[in-house]
Amino acid sequence: MNERKLNLSRLKGKIIAIDGPAGSGKSTTAKILAARLGYSYLDTGAMYRALTYFALKNNISPSDSTKLSALAKKLPIEFKTDADVNRVFINGEDVTEPIRSPEVTRHVSEIAAHQGVRKAMVAKQKQLGKNGSIVAEGRDTTTVVFPDADLKVYLSASVKERAGRRLLDMTKMGVSTTLEEQMADIQKRDAHDSQRRHSPLKKAKDAFTVDTTDMTIEDQVEYIISLMRSVLK
Repeated sequence: MNERKLNLSRLKGKIIAIDGPAGSGKSTTAKILAARLGYSYLDTGAMYRALTYFALKNNISPSDSTKLSALAKKLPIEFKTDADVNRVFINGEDVTEPIRSPEVTRHVSEIAAHQGVRKAMVAKQKQLGKNGSIVAEGRDTTTVVFPDADLKVYLSASVKERAGRRLLDMTKMGVSTTLEEQMADIQKRDAHDSQRRHSPLKKAKDAFTVDTTDMTIEDQVEYIISLMRSVLK
């Protein structure tokens, strides 16, 4: 998708941070927004997924905090944009599709909850965003990674709507599942992400909340752009 870029030169160097639960539209919205702005796109969730994928592939238990924390510090995760697709690499291996598998999805919240893992990943994310001109999305980007972001947005949507989006994604990947299964998984992940001890999912006090239940991705992008125009100087 070749998105048109906006003439917003006065916003060069800004940091746009987007948080929200699974299925709220963060990734697609952030990716398109970054393309419109000519910004870099930082998918923090993909970093945790990449770590999870590599750990499972190498038989590291999701509960092994020590090994996972050490791995998070040294694992070379790289992002490359190819034909407007944000691709993820580990040691040169393209893992863009494998990190979205149901198995990775089942374990990523547990692995991401370890304090050492989060500390290592947040350090990497801060480094990637040090020069600004970035749209970052995840579950703690507005509160922990970029607490001083120029614009903070919290996307939300009903559990049923988010599960429906996940069901569509899984179907496109050839994965057999049901809406009920996806709703149960969404609720489990919500509880895990919001109740974890380190960097829990929560809305920053100065973040703008956007309920995306009845919004298209284009609606979400345009709404955030309108916020940028009215809020940022």
